[in-house]
Amino acid sequence: MQKEKSESRIAVYYELTKPKIWYLLVFTAFGATLTAANIYHVQVSPATWLLMLFSVASGSAAANTLTNYHDRDIDAIMERTKNRPLPSKRIYPAEKARNFGLALAGISLILAFGITFTTTLEQGVWATIFIAFALLDNIIVYSYVLKRKSRTNIILGGLCGGSPPLIGWVAVSMTDLWTMGLAMAGLVFIWIPMHIWALTLHFKDDYNKVNVPMLTAVQSEKTSARAISVSTFVMVLFSIVPFFLTNQSGEPMVGAVYLWTAVASGVLMIILSAWVIVKPMEKAAWTLFKFSSPYLAVLFIALMVDSAL
Repeated sequence: MQKEKSESRIAVYYELTKPKIWYLLVFTAFGATLTAANIYHVQVSPATWLLMLFSVASGSAAANTLTNYHDRDIDAIMERTKNRPLPSKRIYPAEKARNFGLALAGISLILAFGITFTTTLEQGVWATIFIAFALLDNIIVYSYVLKRKSRTNIILGGLCGGSPPLIGWVAVSMTDLWTMGLAMAGLVFIWIPMHIWALTLHFKDDYNKVNVPMLTAVQSEKTSARAISVSTFVMVLFSIVPFFLTNQSGEPMVGAVYLWTAVASGVLMIILSAWVIVKPMEKAAWTLFKFSSPYLAVLFIALMVDSAL
């Protein structure tokens, strides 16, 4: 009986971390590590893999937990979020969640710096910097400063999404960090506004109820649809960038497999965003939102496969 209660408590805290979000972010870090390892023919040690993956997982979980703690008042009002662990009081008092989030943040920083001992000091320091930046951007800049004040909150607040691929890259090498590594980070950063705006258009009544000025919740449906479509088009254009990047020897780092995957999946995303313009309603926005996560995963899979070939 005690074991069942303990497992239930673990499940609640696990839910608090929003695992669907950090699963995808960890996958982008994994993709960046494997892509870099393939390009430079580097054998990544098991210890480095574990430190990198768990630092990103705990950091992402920490950010989600602490933003849940900050948003517990509005989450209790919104239909979509009222059954989360804090508003439903499955975790009570709320300070337990805050302490849990802070502990996860500390663990993520320690693990990131631990990469120093399996690679180099420079790599470990940069991994730690990227984790710290992501935590500050997501928790302070997005959740505490911008989310309830600015309709463009997710643009600056989405910078944190680029950190996992950068951490994955530096776990392998510092070479081409600011070209290919940054391009992979850019894929996530540019993907985030479209992903979130499609979600908030679908749940716009919820956001208006709590006066959170997400762009697609406060603008007209027609304007919101245009914003989503423009951001989707920019994202698809940017997805082609890795194909044109070369290493220090002037050789391309990825080839036709990635290019045609990006083009084909990008065409699908543009078609779905065009549907949102033609019929700017909840069903179209929700469909685009549901396709957006697999789209990002497909791009990273293509990078891994192409770099291996």
